[in-house]
Amino acid sequence: GDRHALGGIDYARQPFVLAWELTRSCNLACIHCRAAAQMHRHPNELDTSEALGVINDVARFDVPPTLILTGGDPMRRRDLTSLIQHATNKGVRTALTPAGTPLASRRRLEEARDAGLSRVAVSFDGYDAATHDAFRQVSGSFDWTRAIAKATKDLDMSLQIHTTLSRQTIDYLPKMADLADELGAVVWAVFCLVPTGRAQFDDQITALEYEETFKWLIDRGATARWKLKLTEGYHFRRVAAQRKSSVGSDRPVAGDGIGRAPLPVNAGNGFCFVSHIGDVSPSGFLPVQTGNVREDSLVDLYRNHPVFRDLRDPDMLKGKCGVCAFRKVCGGSRSRAYAHSGDYLESDPACLYDPASIGTDS
Repeated sequence: GDRHALGGIDYARQPFVLAWELTRSCNLACIHCRAAAQMHRHPNELDTSEALGVINDVARFDVPPTLILTGGDPMRRRDLTSLIQHATNKGVRTALTPAGTPLASRRRLEEARDAGLSRVAVSFDGYDAATHDAFRQVSGSFDWTRAIAKATKDLDMSLQIHTTLSRQTIDYLPKMADLADELGAVVWAVFCLVPTGRAQFDDQITALEYEETFKWLIDRGATARWKLKLTEGYHFRRVAAQRKSSVGSDRPVAGDGIGRAPLPVNAGNGFCFVSHIGDVSPSGFLPVQTGNVREDSLVDLYRNHPVFRDLRDPDMLKGKCGVCAFRKVCGGSRSRAYAHSGDYLESDPACLYDPASIGTDS
């Protein structure tokens, strides 16, 4: 229905963003890796012709989503440039998330740009080599990532920076914000850790820490050069809405970096994920397999599979998320609910808001 409509885009019919893990192969061994990435390519990885078929399927959506080419390290695929070119020819916008290694050379980034790549996103989880390289578990990664960021700007592509919000990074978040400013990022995307893959439950910050951090991010984002985007931190929208109503509507409130999106892009609801072997799930952080691109249509799975349909229905939510007045602007992290309870419709344990305390009609 139209409650998911976004400037003509209906989340019930197509995702806003589709992330595609081209490979799980990577030279890094990051402590929080969702993919638990490996050094070697998986023998069952989608080959070039199958990959081109995935792009054809993505192009069948009424308004094709932005295709994020991720991994592992997408630079480990030699056919990367031809995949970007094919997507461009089909009218599909692409973004790339290379790992911070020398594989993302200026030459290869230039080839990707010439094939139509519009945005590069790199991950910084530390403000200097010592903090970042400890998180990424490879010495030199910080400097390589800076080089990728510089090349992206030099080549006139837009730069996005990703930072994981976790126990390890919370204390130097202000320095990360400064780094995003310094590097000229158009978007700073803060990933609220979900305990899946290599990420551990005790890597998470507390619900109270989320509350304080979100308030700080709203203030910091109001004067920044970048737009703030929160991933798996949907209760940011509830904090922002409460802050706005308590101080008057003239205060700038950071959006989610998706420009016009009035509703959150959540797992299965504006967002879709394809794995390196073609499994289709609502998100890389919500690894519930609904089908595989080798047998199924991506368009059909997204629109009609019961898992996707349930995730798009706020009335299916359970626990406090199910009775919360903010459930349509927030919806909670379905991925975190799944990681904690095994049920992606349960409430998000990272949120301390108690809807019962003020009634649910506000």
